[in-house]
Amino acid sequence: MLDRRRFLATSAATIALPHLARAAEPLVLWGPPATPGLLLVAAAKDPALKPFADSVEVRIWRTPDEMRAGVASGGMKAVVVPSYVAANLHNRGLGIRLANVLTHGLLQVVAPAGTVSALADLKGKRVAVPFKNDMPDFLFRRMLVAQGLKPEDLNIDYSGTPPEAVQLLLGGRVDAALLSEPASSGVIMMSGLRGRPLERAVDLRKLWATATGRPNLPQAGLAVTDGLTKQIGAAGIAALQRALETALGAVAADPSAVAYEAGTLFQLPAPLLALAVPESNLVVQPASAARPDLEALFTALASDDPRIIGGKLPGDGFYAL
Repeated sequence: MLDRRRFLATSAATIALPHLARAAEPLVLWGPPATPGLLLVAAAKDPALKPFADSVEVRIWRTPDEMRAGVASGGMKAVVVPSYVAANLHNRGLGIRLANVLTHGLLQVVAPAGTVSALADLKGKRVAVPFKNDMPDFLFRRMLVAQGLKPEDLNIDYSGTPPEAVQLLLGGRVDAALLSEPASSGVIMMSGLRGRPLERAVDLRKLWATATGRPNLPQAGLAVTDGLTKQIGAAGIAALQRALETALGAVAADPSAVAYEAGTLFQLPAPLLALAVPESNLVVQPASAARPDLEALFTALASDDPRIIGGKLPGDGFYAL
């Protein structure tokens, strides 16, 4: 009888171990060092996530290549990505879906004050653009075409990261730079201190609205993998969405508080992050609600090369929420 009881107790413990291991696994939210990442920092403290993970962490990816490698390896299960990247990876069968849109556009052409008021003013000039063959580059080239220009009409200097583009602009080696927040706010602040003021000269979101008739540019959002669904379930993903919606209100109401928490993680000054929030068009829109805007963007990008979105518009299964 004793042996039988010991056998039953051991068997029960063995069966329970996988469940205990999953419960102990932290929920890790990955994002870039950009203002949508502030929403992750605020959401990570939401008690509504407690039933789904003992702890919630926020980590930063620095380059698109790092992000793609993390998704492909399974190391990044909840990650803020350019929206077309989620479509591309989904269509390639990597088990990833888009949960929401977190910004309606945060790309600006920054130039010395009074020198640029339209893309046509960049003709013949040197423009720094980060991340060749990624979202900033794709959108910039599409907007050039929409304005009757060709990329060859400009001298585009591709940089590896936004900070590199910032240095090119501050050093006077380019006439303008295509930047996202908080890089735009940062370079404008630094230029003012140097007595050579820069300004947001062209807003790509406004150009997008003019070209397409759609005011929202669904530039980036939170993608979730099949691995995350196994870890926290559909209920956990819905709770994460609610936590992000609450976070949006908190970030809008007091950008400085969240920026102070995020400064060290982002390796950026907290005042700069707070300054960038009003310029970032932050939202927390369920992906299914944003589908018309997303499909308009995907169609525009695919008109240059269908491989950008993985060859086709993603179907119903792409929209996690």
